[in-house]
Amino acid sequence: MATTTTTTTTTSLLPKSISPFPTNPSSSSSSSPLTHFPNNLSFNQPPLSTKKPTTTLIPNATKKKKNPWLDPFDDGDDPELQYGSLFTDGKQEEDPRPPDNPENPYGFLKFPMGYSVEIASLGLKIRGDVRRCCCVVSGGVYENLLFFPAIQLIKDRYPGVQVDVVAAERGKQSYELNKNVRWADAYDPDEDFPEPAVYTDMIGIIKGRYYDMILSTKLAGLGHAAFLFMSTARDRVSYIYPNVNAAGAGLLLSETFVPDSMNLSEGGYNMYHQMIDWLGRPGRNVPRQPVPPLKVSISRKLKEVVEAKYKKAGAEKGKYIVIHGIQSDSKASMQSRGDTDSLLPIEIWAEIAEAIRGVKPIFVIPHEKERENVEEVVGDDASIVFITTPGQLAALINDSIGVIATNTAAIQLAHAREKPSIALFCSAEKGRLFIANAEEKKCTVVSSKTGKLVDIDVEAVKSAVQIFERPLALV
Repeated sequence: MATTTTTTTTTSLLPKSISPFPTNPSSSSSSSPLTHFPNNLSFNQPPLSTKKPTTTLIPNATKKKKNPWLDPFDDGDDPELQYGSLFTDGKQEEDPRPPDNPENPYGFLKFPMGYSVEIASLGLKIRGDVRRCCCVVSGGVYENLLFFPAIQLIKDRYPGVQVDVVAAERGKQSYELNKNVRWADAYDPDEDFPEPAVYTDMIGIIKGRYYDMILSTKLAGLGHAAFLFMSTARDRVSYIYPNVNAAGAGLLLSETFVPDSMNLSEGGYNMYHQMIDWLGRPGRNVPRQPVPPLKVSISRKLKEVVEAKYKKAGAEKGKYIVIHGIQSDSKASMQSRGDTDSLLPIEIWAEIAEAIRGVKPIFVIPHEKERENVEEVVGDDASIVFITTPGQLAALINDSIGVIATNTAAIQLAHAREKPSIALFCSAEKGRLFIANAEEKKCTVVSSKTGKLVDIDVEAVKSAVQIFERPLALV
């Protein structure tokens, strides 16, 4: 009688979907289920099966610690830990959600994380998929252009991901050349004391988009780490200061990178190599993602606007050379923060332009106040084009036969459009940092021997100009 009372109490406490009795009719008919229950039976245990589940071992036993600030005893993944094959191997799949409302710019399916469990993929949690990614890019046009390969790497590594960018006003202009970016918001992350209204508004915008991962190229201290932490993103990845200013930042970040110097731009073309190496890391049955080259996309409207500009200056498509890097105090010069000595006076440019034969040199000025200086030194018949945005500069380079420029964004845009170029640097070391594989990119590097760009050998530049001479047609 006591046994019956205990069984009744246990059955009433169980959920309706779980039955304490075996489902095999033969066993239930032959013997009573109450006498065959083991004492240590737990209804949360998985069913017994003779088939061995498919497992996947983690090959990388010496994986870097995720973040020593969060858990000092975390030595990475256990090499003997076994995973099932479901939702753990391979890359993520395309987003299975239904399409958004086309008449609503904000959509109607942007649910917060965990509120649409019937639609969200299990791989989002188990495999660490990234559906929405935000990139906070520090610097101007040059630094944002060099971040393009990282954005393409994210698109290749996480199929179907939506990439947004937060950059300064000048840096935001670069993303009219990038088709992989959904939204680009203007917010200067390098501002030490932002306006409280602007600061809180940007936090609200980022938090309301429910990003899975947020990346930052700004060297983070405790203040910027708190900004990234308040985004509520699952993965918070950022560079941090290489000194004591980084104290406390690691507590709020998921992954940190320590640069070689306080100025990240001094790394040149591969300034983001630490973050790119982490983004392309191999996973379970996923090899290391290769780093794509720098590519830009130019819209038809940009080409039409720029074509009208250089035709007004007296040039024709495919019959001019772009000269970029005239000395000016304008921010539209598109210099790199890692090379401040990258502009030449117009007098030196006039000497270089005299060696150009057969094609017309076009002088790109970043401000209208420079037009009078160019006309005074070169002559009233000089072809001058006023351009301030990287999109128009890329369209101008795309229709040219080549580029002669100092270390500005024009050199990187020429490589992206596969145009021959002559790059002028203040030192050979800077040339090696900012021009990777110069021969493959059809780039001739001319550097100054004194460490100052103004002392560059003009005769060496004149001899290099011969690469732009078009071959004579055989009659």
